[in-house]
Amino acid sequence: MGEKLKVGILGGTGMVGQRFISLLENHPWFEVVTIAASPRSAGKTYEEAVGGRWKMTTPMPEAVKNLVVMNVNEVAAVAAGVDFVFSAVDMSKEEIRAIEEAYARTETPVVSNNSAHRWTQDVPMVVPEINPEHMGIIEKQRERLGTKRGFIAVKPNCSIQSYTPALKAWEEFEPYEVVATTYQAISGAGKNFQDWPEMVENIIPYIGGEEEKSEREPLRVLGKLEDGEIRLAKEPVITCQCIRVPVLNGHTAAVFVKFRKKPTKEQLIEKLVQYQGVPQELNLPSAPKQFIQYMEEDNRPQVQLDVDYEHGMGVSIGRLREDHIYDWKFVGLSHNTVRGAAGGAVLCAELLKAQGYITKK
Repeated sequence: MGEKLKVGILGGTGMVGQRFISLLENHPWFEVVTIAASPRSAGKTYEEAVGGRWKMTTPMPEAVKNLVVMNVNEVAAVAAGVDFVFSAVDMSKEEIRAIEEAYARTETPVVSNNSAHRWTQDVPMVVPEINPEHMGIIEKQRERLGTKRGFIAVKPNCSIQSYTPALKAWEEFEPYEVVATTYQAISGAGKNFQDWPEMVENIIPYIGGEEEKSEREPLRVLGKLEDGEIRLAKEPVITCQCIRVPVLNGHTAAVFVKFRKKPTKEQLIEKLVQYQGVPQELNLPSAPKQFIQYMEEDNRPQVQLDVDYEHGMGVSIGRLREDHIYDWKFVGLSHNTVRGAAGGAVLCAELLKAQGYITKK
């Protein structure tokens, strides 16, 4: 490939921003050239702005240490030096919606990790292996924004990644009712154990807004793009509980499913391991070679053993067994800050580039 696309990170000093910077180190297509954050960080080098708050297990990339952080609110100045941006800003939903649209109107594509635009009708919310065709709604969004190349695309909530891929893989068997309980890592709240000591040896049975997202967002991801609209899937209906557990990285889901067509265990496993999406067909740089793995052992998947499957971009499914009330039940695991956050957004950007939506300015 020729010259790399120039990337800006909005909200680059927070945990998800740090994960973007970590994942984009040595990326074959993208190069981080601009980091923007709050006015209190602006004017400092990235190393100074982050200080002792670097939360990744790998060292801060040398290439970004001396980048001078820009003020994220100075939209035109930030946008001038980049081909597109990743958004991980920490603001109110109204502020996020406004600032992401402001960047898009500068003809700068925005690939967002935030939830603010997930229910904006003409903004695609995409898991690249599941609904890449939803990116087609961008043309309608550009009409609304009055842009030629600027737009916003988002990825869905981290909590749905550990079970929605299985539902997609099994769609021919018509899953129509799902009960899911997610056991969610503390990094999903942007924290580690040093920040949140009360989570050590503790469980909190509530995560604000998470259950609503976990029940509704899969229906948008599994929906159809028809007549210039994304129409929600009517099934499966999903009910969910979300629990915070003392784990750093990795969201686990315990899931029960009813099917209209009655599959065998062998059919279900076959559909999981054979499932491929557009990222695999295109061999996108961040795409897992195998999106879903099935684990036969009774005690898998486990966070410590399996969360980094396919560099954190794959999904692990295990404990598939018949249920005496529902048809089948299983346990799923995904990496919440890689596949579920920054890594999923990077894969979205790779898909958008491959589809021709992100180009050099």
